[in-house]
Amino acid sequence: MTAQPNEPQNAPAARSRRTRSATESLLSIVLGLEAALLFFVTVTAFGLRVVPAPIAFGGGAALFAVFLAAAWLVRYPAGVWLGWFLQAVLIAFGVLMTLMYFIGAGFAALWVYCFVTGRRLDARKAAAELVARTDSEPKENS
Repeated sequence: MTAQPNEPQNAPAARSRRTRSATESLLSIVLGLEAALLFFVTVTAFGLRVVPAPIAFGGGAALFAVFLAAAWLVRYPAGVWLGWFLQAVLIAFGVLMTLMYFIGAGFAALWVYCFVTGRRLDARKAAAELVARTDSEPKENS
């Protein structure tokens, strides 16, 4: 067997990527969109002088980081619970800016929809894999 010029002789096997569930994908998208929303909320809170600039930008940056971390953590059950908590935090911003009650509720509704739909898709995929696995097993002749 001859080695190709572009292939290393003792290259380690490529690590396969972890498969993400539909729930994880959908919830991380929602949290990523909410992180982007926080940028605009921060700028609006500063522009309307709702809170002082250091609080607006510091708190906005901290929450931005928490939302991005939660988007990564939704692979774990605690991350999903953190996401539920962050939905309440987003709605609670209505105390500072009334419109955030509605925007937060809209994103919370999107979160619930993605949670329910993702679980349904994951269950359907698991059932299809189970059927495929049982169909591929050799059957005894009787």
